[in-house]
Amino acid sequence: HVQLVESGGGSVQAGGSLRLSCAAGGFINRGNCMAWFRQAPGKEREGVAVIVTGGDSTWYADSVKGRFTISQDITKNTVYLQMNGLEPEDSALYYCAARRRGCAFEPGSAGAYNYWGQGTQVTVS
Repeated sequence: HVQLVESGGGSVQAGGSLRLSCAAGGFINRGNCMAWFRQAPGKEREGVAVIVTGGDSTWYADSVKGRFTISQDITKNTVYLQMNGLEPEDSALYYCAARRRGCAFEPGSAGAYNYWGQGTQVTVS
């Protein structure tokens, strides 16, 4: 069983930065996929960024390319999302997700992930 715990959300002004962390308790193999999703009120959950555990492959939604960076510390079973140049449109509940296979198949599809955290709120004004 995998437990995902997000932290690092908060309120910032437009143009500011935040770094989210996702601590993955339980067993995560190399070659699995960890991801960040977000969901704003009244909108569907959307994929933001993914990373192959223990690897270099990443994927980003077009809306965050050049502003957000996903990274990992495999020794700590932790994935990070560095968010720079935040815009009000980035305000949402951000979720960490994981699955026990690679990221190549539908990386931004919420239905392709088995494990989810509780979410951390990001508000940009």
